[in-house]
Amino acid sequence: MDNTKNTMLFTVPEKQSEMSNIMSEVYKALKEKGYDPLCQLVGYVMSGDPTYITSHKNARSMITRLERDEIIEELFAFYINEHLEKEIKD
Repeated sequence: MDNTKNTMLFTVPEKQSEMSNIMSEVYKALKEKGYDPLCQLVGYVMSGDPTYITSHKNARSMITRLERDEIIEELFAFYINEHLEKEIKD
């Protein structure tokens, strides 16, 4: 059976609180070491290479506890909720 024409449903378990805490700590560690957190996080998410994230304050270990697809999903959800949904309502 050919399912390539059907839209597949992709769901990710909710981990928003844990993700928020981890992202906050990683952000702080990157800032403290003088890195641009946006550039470093994009590098990590795009490549999967944890060396984009400093080991300062255990940030590298923390970020690897999150799945990269979950990080991307959360970013899309935030963007859609904050920007696109508001545009549609206006």
